[in-house]
Amino acid sequence: MFIDFLGRLLRDSGGRKVHLVVDGHPVHRAKLVSAWVGRHADRIELYFLPGYSPELNPVELLNQDVKANATGRRRARSATELSSQLRSYLRRRQRQPAVVARFFTHPHTCYAAAQ
Repeated sequence: MFIDFLGRLLRDSGGRKVHLVVDGHPVHRAKLVSAWVGRHADRIELYFLPGYSPELNPVELLNQDVKANATGRRRARSATELSSQLRSYLRRRQRQPAVVARFFTHPHTCYAAAQ
């Protein structure tokens, strides 16, 4: 699944080399992933965050945003309703690139901002 994501990322990169920051999740370090990245080294490079450093991961800022804002003042009555609320919120965020870009201006995560 991660390899599928990487393939889509390359297809959407417009021919530019992709520099991707990832955490230490086992799927990111899997042998299959390493081999795939090695075969595509001219087009993609992975950079691993140090262990136990969530403050350096822009995804954690998105997680905080979702936890604080996705469900609003109304609690979901079921897992299905919660899933629907979360998907809806993330779709809205997907259409707000300026908001997402701000996750990369935080002092701890600005290292990952596009130049």
